[in-house]
Amino acid sequence: MKVLVTGATGFVGYAVAALLVEQGHKVVGLTRSGSSPLPEGVHRVLGDLTSPETLPKAITDADGVCHLAGRTRVRESRSDPLGYWRANVGGTLALLGALAGTGTRLVLASTCGVYGERAAQPIGETAATQPSNPYGSSKLAADQAATDLAATGVIGAISLRAFNIAGALPGHPDRDETRLIPRLLAVQQNRAPELLVNGDGSAIRDFVHVADMAAAFVLALDACEPGTWRAYNVGSGRSSTVGEVIDTVETVTGRPVALRHAPAAPEPHTLLADSCLIHAELGWKPHRSSLDEIITDAWMALAVE
Repeated sequence: MKVLVTGATGFVGYAVAALLVEQGHKVVGLTRSGSSPLPEGVHRVLGDLTSPETLPKAITDADGVCHLAGRTRVRESRSDPLGYWRANVGGTLALLGALAGTGTRLVLASTCGVYGERAAQPIGETAATQPSNPYGSSKLAADQAATDLAATGVIGAISLRAFNIAGALPGHPDRDETRLIPRLLAVQQNRAPELLVNGDGSAIRDFVHVADMAAAFVLALDACEPGTWRAYNVGSGRSSTVGEVIDTVETVTGRPVALRHAPAAPEPHTLLADSCLIHAELGWKPHRSSLDEIITDAWMALAVE
């Protein structure tokens, strides 16, 4: 299968492209820069989803698209909501326009942020979608656009609603130090002075290894059916408090973390995935998503650079 991966130089996009190559697919990576590394075997096409004239070349003869390009920071989205709508909705609309009539399979990177703050945990796909920030709103709109186009029969689409993606592939760490684990490891490498903990460290999150997330994309690509759209939650099903993440980082790195506490941020206290549907329908399992393996792989990826 020939597959286009948008955002192929990003943390998750790189892992998806690498796994597709490993499984024998012909992979095209759409990137804005010619210098950012791509996995071996991926053909680079320079372009930008917000410049639709570059898309026809990228999708020529493509059997499928894994769409991972976009902006992903919740707090940043509150200060730049229009930027998030331009990137996440505008970019997706441009891609859908290029795919219309092609019969192409499309897998979109979505987010648990579409559900907003839910009292009932874990969150299943039948939960109401009530995003509480522009990032979640923009991703929900992108999902809806794909839903509507799929309903015409011209594409098949699946949205993967990720919870917290972490870990690393060898030599390709997560560079987004606004996220908890990369920030912790930056502190441990003396590239950041301390970790600012919002609240008492009791907030609960569901972490999934980036390699497991990539496997979900490949399975979803095979499962796309023309005329249909489906959403799947992707999480490990394991609950980890911020305090437990800090403890595991200290164990893996062999030294204490410099901490400073601040008042709790206006964010959900608990976010846990009910991933039963992707287990049952696609056979996906989080093989590498223990907290210890996630943090060990993230630490090793930084150490071998």
